[in-house]
Amino acid sequence: MIYRKVLFMRVFTAFSFIFAAGLAAQHTYTSGDIEDGALLYRGTCVGCHGPDGNLVPGIDLPHMKLRRASNDDQMIAIIRNGVPGTAMPPSNVTEFQAGTIVAYLHSIGNTAGGAASAGDAARGKAIFEGKGGCTSCHRIRGQGSRSGPDLSDIGAYRRAPEIEKSIVDPDAEILPQNRTVRVVAKDGTATTGRLLNEDTFNVMILDSKDRLVAFPRANLREFTFVDKSPMPSYKDKLSAQEVADVVAYLSGLKSVEVK
Repeated sequence: MIYRKVLFMRVFTAFSFIFAAGLAAQHTYTSGDIEDGALLYRGTCVGCHGPDGNLVPGIDLPHMKLRRASNDDQMIAIIRNGVPGTAMPPSNVTEFQAGTIVAYLHSIGNTAGGAASAGDAARGKAIFEGKGGCTSCHRIRGQGSRSGPDLSDIGAYRRAPEIEKSIVDPDAEILPQNRTVRVVAKDGTATTGRLLNEDTFNVMILDSKDRLVAFPRANLREFTFVDKSPMPSYKDKLSAQEVADVVAYLSGLKSVEVK
């Protein structure tokens, strides 16, 4: 009886230690952490795994369909260390950052496809080029303006729900490469445009007239980022079906243009 009690206490103590260690290893991720994970995923993973995490045959990251991992800790280890002998390279993200990527993947695994599945790409193309007036800012396959981001391959790195959100609420997320800046020269002349490059000596932007303009920093009185997107919201300009059609069209822009 005493032996059984001692054995039970040892097993209970060992289990308690393992359980506590497991809890210590877990993280609670905020919505901000998940957004950071989304940025990291798009910066390091989307090129191979695609915006929905299922571009590699036999792998579906958001739904945990993996070859060498069956839980979050194993996914985190693979993100950080890669898989020797395969195309999966190691990365320089921290354990917490890798965890935010996994948290982001879980979040999109619980998100439906949204507007893209309900839209018609052909109609969306017509709306994009016609009623929406999108080519006045955006360029696709060499056609359209350069003042906004080139959308020729938007479907290769942005998910349908993200594209939909950018159409109806463009201020919700502005990618760093799409930030608008305002520069004011020492003579008071102000210019607003999309930042293309900056270094110690110059700031280069694409202004509203599609002109590439370089400003020596020494000649600037002001250089600031604009908080809001120059793109207007189409929430009240297009119907829900029209938005779905445009999303379907843009989601298909990867390596071959949707006809």
